[in-house]
Amino acid sequence: MENSERKLIQEILNTVDVLYDFEHTDDDNKEYTLVLHRQDNDERPLEEVNSEIKNYFKEADFSYEEQLNPNEGVDIRVEIKR
Repeated sequence: MENSERKLIQEILNTVDVLYDFEHTDDDNKEYTLVLHRQDNDERPLEEVNSEIKNYFKEADFSYEEQLNPNEGVDIRVEIKR
């Protein structure tokens, strides 16, 4: 059965409408590193997208540490923990 934290993470990211990959997962400690990408037709500023994502994760009681444009092809790298 799928981890409830992972399911919540996926719901949040689908709500914000971004593409994502789990770069690192530690289900036992509820720690995750995510790599996020805006969709091709998304014209929202990166800071706005990040702020929206951050608010959802904070509301769900996750810590949130982000890096904007950490390397080519990645809009946001996020480390979250619950």
